[in-house]
Parts: sequence; structure tokens; C-alpha cells
Amino acid sequence: MKVYLVGGAVRDKLLGMPSKDNDWVVVGESSKSMLSAGFDQVGTEFPVFLHPITKEEYALARTERKSGRGYKGFEVIADKSVSLEDDLSRRDLTINAIAETPEGIIIDPFDGQGDLKRKLLRHISDAFVEDPLRVLRVAKFAARLEPLGFSVANETKLLMQKITTNGELQDLTAERVWLEISEGLNSQRPDVFISVLQKCGALAFILPEIEILFDAPCNPTSKTSTSFGTATLQSLRRARELKADLPTIYGALVYNVGKQTGSDHKLNFKLTEKIANRLRVPKSCQQVATLVSRHQDELSRATTLNAKELLQFIDSLDAKRRPDRLEKFFLACKANVTSSENDPDSFLTQIELIRVLIKKINDINWKTLLVDQNDTNREVFITAKKLSIVSDHIAQHA
Repeated sequence: MKVYLVGGAVRDKLLGMPSKDNDWVVVGESSKSMLSAGFDQVGTEFPVFLHPITKEEYALARTERKSGRGYKGFEVIADKSVSLEDDLSRRDLTINAIAETPEGIIIDPFDGQGDLKRKLLRHISDAFVEDPLRVLRVAKFAARLEPLGFSVANETKLLMQKITTNGELQDLTAERVWLEISEGLNSQRPDVFISVLQKCGALAFILPEIEILFDAPCNPTSKTSTSFGTATLQSLRRARELKADLPTIYGALVYNVGKQTGSDHKLNFKLTEKIANRLRVPKSCQQVATLVSRHQDELSRATTLNAKELLQFIDSLDAKRRPDRLEKFFLACKANVTSSENDPDSFLTQIELIRVLIKKINDINWKTLLVDQNDTNREVFITAKKLSIVSDHIAQHA
């Protein structure tokens, strides 16, 4: 059995980076011979098998022929006649088309090693345009490898633009688009992921609510004002520098949505909800985005609110039940405010105020205080007690 390590495992090994999984290609075998050797077949689109001991994936060498629209519109050919080079030639980028034998010999028919040295993300052939998913994948690789100095080759950028104009991006499923977006946002440079999509025109199809922000200046009266799109990229980069997780980064991504028409919070929330429904964004991301959409601007004014307004704001955050989500909200706000014209130090003061008040309220032994309260008066008593705590704090720090 001729077996080769391929793809990301080889690429990352040559880059000196850790790799999550090993992918193996088997040449000269059939489904029958793999099953006879004790492998378990998985998947239905093409022959992939699990090793009987390691449970790693082994795929029969295959080629693909375009037979329809979208990234699933391919006819797969996997038989004993398919060579290793045939299999490697169907891959997206040269750096992902390198194989290694069990003895450690590198097989590199498309000069992937050369592009690793040149730090280029370059397509293998014009067949690149047949799969619209590759636009998102290249953007994702650009975001992951940018810290190493990698960039997209000019000729590959042209093909990405061609894919965008042929309309097949609209054939991608919401689940697959979100998977690529989530991985891109969770990469070392989420801002690069969005920027690459924007420059090739794909963002207009994938996230049109973000695309439109690049034509909207933050300050319309200033000729040198950055756009809300650029501000969003800055927020994403800052969020990564703050070591934010995916829900937090997503909250930073959608903060400026709708601001091309002014500071309309209802529009921001409506568009954020529209994105979440269209892409089937997980609830953990939606919830942080909702807090940012509804409450970041209010948080920025926390020290100017009166006691009643502050208490209403704190109650709206649901901090007692969801403390982890609250911290993600604070972190997303930090990323956003750092990239704006607001004073970051002043904003940290607002966050600290809310933290202190929440702690004071949560530290109350409500069980003891409510012993003498009947059900009718209990809610009124709790509100009054919390309001007195907030009022006292404001008075002490006036």
C-alpha cells in the first residue's frame, strides 16, 4: 500500500508549525482492498477510511471534474489509476499540494516549497475558479499566515475576483460559509481575513452589511476620516491582541453595522439579527453581538447616568446569571473603543464602575434580607435595595 502524508500536515511541518491532524492519501488501492485491510469507510462523497488503530483519515487518491454549480458540483473519480500527482493537482494552493513519503521524502510537483520560501499563497491551476469555497479558504490562510509574512499572489487575487463575479459564492451553504468565517475570525489576523474578502469583492456577497461600511466615513465632515470598514478592521485586530475568543471577536465585527446611515441602534440590532439568521450564527456569538449592539454606547456613558438609569442598565446585562458573557461584552467594547476616537482610559473607568456595582449587588445576602418580606413586597424591596446601593456609590464618588 502506497501511503503519503499530504496537505496541511506537510505544509505546517515545513513551516515549523504545529498541525492538528494528519491527512493521508493512498495510491493504487480500491475501496474493497482498504476494507479488506481492516479500514472503516466513512463519508459518502468520496472514499475516505479510518485507520483501524490510529483512526486517522486515509483517502483514496482522486481527481475531480466540474459537473455543476457550487463547491459540491463535482464528479469524483477515485480508482487505482489515479496518481499522487493527479490527486495533488486538484488542491487549491501550491503550499497545500506537497506530499511526504513514510521515509520522509518530499514530493512537490508544483513548487510549494518555493512558495513557502517566497511566502506566497498561489493557486495551482486555472481550475482554482471551479470551487467558490476557495475564496474563503485563501482569505483564511492569509489571515493565519500573515504573521509569517505571507500574502496572496497577484494572479491568485485575479482568479478570486473572477469567482466573485461569476456568482457561485451564492451557492455556498450558510453552514459552510459560517464555518469558514468562524475559522477566519479565530485566526491570528481576523482583520486580514475580512480585508482579503473585501478587496476581491467577495465580502459584498458574504457579509454585505460589513462591505458597505468601507464607503462610509466615520466623520463625514472630515476629508481624512477613516471609514467604518477600516474602523471594524482595527477593532478585529485589537480584539485578537486582547486574546479574545470567537464570540467576542464576532461582537467586534458587527459593532459598526448600519452606521453608514448614522447612529441608529435599532438598525444596528436589526442588521445584526439579519446576519445571524442568514448565516445561522451560534447563540454564543449572537448573544455577545446583541449586548454590543444594544449597550456599548450606553456603557460609554455609564458615569453620566443617574442611579435609576444605572440600575436599569445593570439589570439589562443579566450579569448575575451570565458573568462570562458579560466579560466577553466588556472585551469586545474595549476592542471597539480602542479603534475609535473615544478615550480608552475613560472607557475603562466606565467598565470598572459597572463591575464594582455588580459585585456590590451580588454580594448582598438576599436570603437573609428577604426573610420578613412577603411575595407581594419582595420585588419592590429588591429593587429599592439595589437602587440604594447604586445611589450610595454615586454619592461616595461624586
